Amino acid sequence: MKLQNKVVIITGSSRGIGKAVALTFAKEGAKVVVNYNNSKDRAEEVVNAITVMGSESFAVKADVSNEAEVKRMIDETVNRFGTIDILVNNAGIVFDIPFMEKTVDQWQKVLGVNLIGVFLCCKYASPHMNEGSRIINISSTNGIYSMHPESMDYDASKAGVLAITRSLAQELAPKILVNTIAPGWVDTEMNKDLPEDFVKKETDRIFVKRFGQPEEIAKAALFLASEDSSYISGTTIVVDGGYSS
Repeated sequence: MKLQNKVVIITGSSRGIGKAVALTFAKEGAKVVVNYNNSKDRAEEVVNAITVMGSESFAVKADVSNEAEVKRMIDETVNRFGTIDILVNNAGIVFDIPFMEKTVDQWQKVLGVNLIGVFLCCKYASPHMNEGSRIINISSTNGIYSMHPESMDYDASKAGVLAITRSLAQELAPKILVNTIAPGWVDTEMNKDLPEDFVKKETDRIFVKRFGQPEEIAKAALFLASEDSSYISGTTIVVDGGYSS
């Protein structure tokens, strides 16, 4: 197993990409901390699924934009497992609202979760991480090429994650490897209400002619979490099926 007895925190892992990463890592022997903010029942379902696999897991509620809650999550993890080997910053929110209708409060919430949350989790987890530990930040292709004005706050936050990754890789070197995954369109609940004609138009721009599955992003995360990526840091891996921007 590639992650036998590794202690992993995955933010926003009660559903979507985070859930897929949690289950994939657990199959490889990891001890998984399932973070959630609102979806307690779904987080417990992920914990139960991991337990059935034979791995250890527990759920912890924490708003990653709240410093005190992040510190508590880290403390609970260290108290339970003694260390942190892998941190996956996956939690994210989006408000698809026209530019002139978007509020400062919405901007602040998006930046708080998607960008400041990464900073806080890295700041408080990294002192407990050992030589060869990993931080994996989930960004988006939106952070590479902004596609839609109604999501410019989301795009800005994800571009910021790319910048944080590069800086942290230098700051935490050589002890901790820090990398980013930038998914393209993925079949998750965040995208479930997209208009049918919009989905068709975007699918036509993807070389493989479909949205990705959360499990396909999880496989990239497993690569970065394992010894297979021992000479990779400060890098962004794009997983978008090929996309004509």
